[in-house]
Amino acid sequence: MNAYEKLFADRILKICKERGITPNRLATMSGIRQSTINNILCGASKNPRIKTLHKIALAFGMTPSEFLDFQALNDYAFDEEEISE
Repeated sequence: MNAYEKLFADRILKICKERGITPNRLATMSGIRQSTINNILCGASKNPRIKTLHKIALAFGMTPSEFLDFQALNDYAFDEEEISE
């Protein structure tokens, strides 16, 4: 799992922990398959779709912008190799 993928996994796990929600419960709440949540959390999903992230945000009672506004993501800098992909 690269650093960018880990940002989203950590964000989801942090909010789950704060709210007492298991990843399985998050899948149910968001209407996303458990395997998709697991793939995001283990880094197998390299680039989750915005629709998926939007559903996760709504399950947490957040807007997509609230969900995506966190310091680690705001501070992330892509290197040139990642930009050219």
